[in-house]
Amino acid sequence: GRAMTERPDLFKVVIGEVGSLNMLRDEATINSQPKEFGSVKDPKEFKALLEMDAYHHIKKGIKYPATFITGGMNDQRVAVWEPVKFAAKLMADNSSDNPILLQIDFKGGHSGNVPIAQRYANLGDMFTFALWQLGHPDYQPKENAKK
Repeated sequence: GRAMTERPDLFKVVIGEVGSLNMLRDEATINSQPKEFGSVKDPKEFKALLEMDAYHHIKKGIKYPATFITGGMNDQRVAVWEPVKFAAKLMADNSSDNPILLQIDFKGGHSGNVPIAQRYANLGDMFTFALWQLGHPDYQPKENAKK
């Protein structure tokens, strides 16, 4: 997320898989690990958290790349509202026509706590999105597709 908000011109597609995208608020979550990233209560650490916070670096009127963002209702590491909040702001402020999709897993969480078939299905969704956006001919919408 942060690389995309720093230099959106470098990316055609971004996959934000259960990302910590709002680091200034991450400390307030149930499963927060402030020792890992720092605390907003320390001025020096606050500045570092702000710099890595993708949400706070989304700017109105910027052309962002096609983005596929995921979150999990049962994620034990990243609260589901972080990717949701990021996706909402990105949709509101983006000036490109690139799609921004949000996929919420209502059973799983941080990829490891889901059945293997579901994990592969989630990976399939991400690769399908990327191949579609990168123009792979087998992943483009068909004009005369049967209904």
